[in-house]
Amino acid sequence: MANRLSAATSPYLLQHQDNPVDWQEWGADAFAEARRRDVPVLLSVGYSACHWCHVMAHESFEDEQVAQVLNAGYVAVKVDREERPDVDAVYMAATTALTGHGGWPMTAILTADGEPFFCGTYFPREQFLQLLDAVSEAWAGRRDDVRASSAHIAAALRTASAPSRRNIDVPALDAAAVALGRGFDRLRGGFGGAPKFPPSMVLEFLLRNHARTGDPSALEMVAGSCEAMARGGIYDQLAGGFARYAVDADWVVPHFEKMLYDNAQLARVYLHWWKASGSTLAERIARETADFLVRDLGTDEGGFASALDADTNGVEGLTYAWTPGELREVLGPEDGARAAELLVVTADGTFEHGTSTLQLPRDAPDAEWWGRTRMRLTVSRDQRPQPHRDDKVVTSWNGLAIAALADIGAVLQEPSYLLAAARAARFVVDAHVEEGRLRRSSRQGRVGAAAGVADDYGNLCEGLLTLHQATGDPHWLEVSGQLLDVALAHFGADDGGFHDTADDAEQLVTRPRGISDNAEPSGQSALAGALLTYGALTGSPRHLEAAGAAVDAAGSVAARDPRFAGWALAVAEARAAGPLQVAVVGEGPLADELVRVVRSSRSPGIALAAGAPDAPGLPLLAGRPLVDDDAAAYVCRGFVCDRPVTAVEALRAALASSA
Repeated sequence: MANRLSAATSPYLLQHQDNPVDWQEWGADAFAEARRRDVPVLLSVGYSACHWCHVMAHESFEDEQVAQVLNAGYVAVKVDREERPDVDAVYMAATTALTGHGGWPMTAILTADGEPFFCGTYFPREQFLQLLDAVSEAWAGRRDDVRASSAHIAAALRTASAPSRRNIDVPALDAAAVALGRGFDRLRGGFGGAPKFPPSMVLEFLLRNHARTGDPSALEMVAGSCEAMARGGIYDQLAGGFARYAVDADWVVPHFEKMLYDNAQLARVYLHWWKASGSTLAERIARETADFLVRDLGTDEGGFASALDADTNGVEGLTYAWTPGELREVLGPEDGARAAELLVVTADGTFEHGTSTLQLPRDAPDAEWWGRTRMRLTVSRDQRPQPHRDDKVVTSWNGLAIAALADIGAVLQEPSYLLAAARAARFVVDAHVEEGRLRRSSRQGRVGAAAGVADDYGNLCEGLLTLHQATGDPHWLEVSGQLLDVALAHFGADDGGFHDTADDAEQLVTRPRGISDNAEPSGQSALAGALLTYGALTGSPRHLEAAGAAVDAAGSVAARDPRFAGWALAVAEARAAGPLQVAVVGEGPLADELVRVVRSSRSPGIALAAGAPDAPGLPLLAGRPLVDDDAAAYVCRGFVCDRPVTAVEALRAALASSA
């Protein structure tokens, strides 16, 4: 049997290359074969860090009997949802509509035209075999019913109602903050019950809302959530970085995979919480999470890998969980007992089989002792088997990482983070842009065939624009403008929002369009934010108008449940700020101090340009002279500018009055 996955750029597909199932990648060849053989297509969608994907693989896809049934009666197609989010979105919509829920692994059965007639998620081996037999029987004996069902489902997907536009104005922003307060878990932090996901974009919105309104409840929700997550088992207390989510409401037991997109967004949230509160915990977590990104997810080419697996050698938490005895073995009896009490490692265990995740409910009274202890435990843990790393470099998520590292590096004055952000930006732009268009991903420097989708354009531009403001390099502003013009030309929807795929991309059963912000910004929200920042930095009315239309295209979601419109609401807060443009001209100590004041400001939606007057490629500096031959700051809200200021306190007051 030919190994059809061996040339894949997806580590998830490569995990399945030696299965007895005759897998194929998504593409015209697979559907042509289904048509020729007159069999349905079995579509299996997952990702490399997914625990239940591994379980179904071991139970079914590595099983000879299952493989025989699949190979005889189906064309089996394996898709990495991270590499092909468009395919995933289409069939996840069908799965959710048919079953009431979604998740991975996703299992769908399609006609040779790509129309789904059965959808589900994880199936144990025996149920999976029963399903395959039942579908084969229906395909052979009730083909007309099958085709009628698939046509009906496909038509429903195509005619799904478009989102209704609703302005996200200041009253809507304040109403969203109030609604979030009703769902906030005041005892444990976060929103809702178990499982609990880090609400990164919602927290970013609340920080911006607090900056504008001064409402203490918004900051209380941020502080309660950020502290609970940072002190819980969802955070790696030894090496930094957050797991995907907690299976419980108290943040104790994580689902152990660590995703690039979570950590990039959370690092930035903790930085902004520090700006709002001065919390030493916030600053520590921002730095440690940035260190995790660079150390554990950095690739040789300069980009950032997608994830660390949930499992190690097929066991969840094998790398991360501890018993009291293991702590004593590493630290000795006295320090082991002391560490067990500090980290809530109990005799019964807080996780499975008597093991515990590590928590830090309070800071160690002796910081020096804890620093030594933490290092000893980290060195010991590094000798354990380690989780697999998905080293696929995804354009969108690298954009989020570039934004986080550039932001943290600039605000905390850490050049190493800025260097890492710039290196990643150079790699992604050089490798992932082909003939002016983005590709979705690469692995080990080899770019995959999948075209970039809307969030690739939006999140990468968010990163490049943040890097531009952090470094003053006009190249990143120029590249962002080129990519945003591509997005405007090829992704736009009639209502001012954006589709996920380009108008000239591969045609699927329906053209996907996500309008909710879930684990990461939707493509629409990501583009809205990047367009707003670019418009503010360049003074382009066209980009600002497009940003506003895209924000309001998510208005119905924001009104219905703001938890799923976090980034749209954050962008709307930036829009409500004017946007706020700040140009700092000049060089030397005063100019540096003025820039530091701008970067420390919590005013939503600041767009910063710094450099010499009329510096090429920096529109905000055009026509902005020095004042009395010294540095000056120009503050403009909605393109209406105040008189230039030359004193630090005057600039601080101007920014405060603009919030």
